Amino acid sequence: MQLKHLIEAFRTDAKDNVKPYLWDDALVTRWLNEAQEQATVRSRLLLEDSNDEVCRIDLQPGVKTYPLHESLYEIASVRLYASDTDSCPRLLPIVSREWLDDNVPGWRNTQSPVQWLMQGETTLRVVGTVQAGSRLQLEGYRLPLCCMKHEHDQPEIHRASHVQLVHWALHKAFSQPDADGFDPTRSVIAETAFTHYFGHQPDSDLRRQTREDTPHTTMLMLP
Repeated sequence: MQLKHLIEAFRTDAKDNVKPYLWDDALVTRWLNEAQEQATVRSRLLLEDSNDEVCRIDLQPGVKTYPLHESLYEIASVRLYASDTDSCPRLLPIVSREWLDDNVPGWRNTQSPVQWLMQGETTLRVVGTVQAGSRLQLEGYRLPLCCMKHEHDQPEIHRASHVQLVHWALHKAFSQPDADGFDPTRSVIAETAFTHYFGHQPDSDLRRQTREDTPHTTMLMLP
């Protein structure tokens, strides 16, 4: 569905078809863009593994921390390539600072080749010595790369889910306390429908736990 069709669906469901509208097109567009971002995080809808602008990080000797692309919020895997011709990259685990403190004393000053990574909110830190010409190739979940602005723009998520975005826009519209269309009951109904389809929004703790793939080992307990 194009943006203009989503706005039309919103106005039909909100019974806001007569000008002057209770909620103008710019405001509804903002809510629909917000809906798509919410949907992509809740359901992990956009897995990126080929766009180098998002997935590639060229490493530099002496540099430990690198910015992640602004759209990338969860990393699924990271491979380390020694060079552009490397055909056997190494898969690197993402671990927490606490795990490194407990299991790799002195990790901050290690001279060993890169073996682990730490993901922050907007950065990725390598643990180990960087080799010149090496790079990281990421696979991960991201937000839409562009917001919808023009009437012919379409959501980046699958067409089957487009109309479900309207529920979020309805939730936001009916929850505006100073607007003539304020209706908390309809707001809750719309938000519930959106959540039923896309799932709940993960909190910050769950997102942190998800991005830290702590290695597990089986310990043999002797009598």
